[in-house]
Amino acid sequence: MSATEIVSLSTMIALIMLFIAMLISVMRVIIGPTLADRVLALDLLTMLAMGFVGAIAIRTDLMLYLDIAISLALLGFLATVAFARYMLSRLRDEEARP
Repeated sequence: MSATEIVSLSTMIALIMLFIAMLISVMRVIIGPTLADRVLALDLLTMLAMGFVGAIAIRTDLMLYLDIAISLALLGFLATVAFARYMLSRLRDEEARP
């Protein structure tokens, strides 16, 4: 078995595992009992998408995909901060009610 075959096989296995993890994360977003569960699942989904794009970059040997992964990381961070601020303002509103 050559090195290219090993890389091809390992990236295919990684892509399959990441896809299964994405499906589980999407299920948590849909049926999550609380808003915090949904926010964490969305953050996990962003990280899994970054891994997916990284595995595709290795598989295709195109490093342009790494720019997409970096953009996803920035977008995921900003989305998490925005959701945290929303949850904090929602908590403050609930505490302000008599």
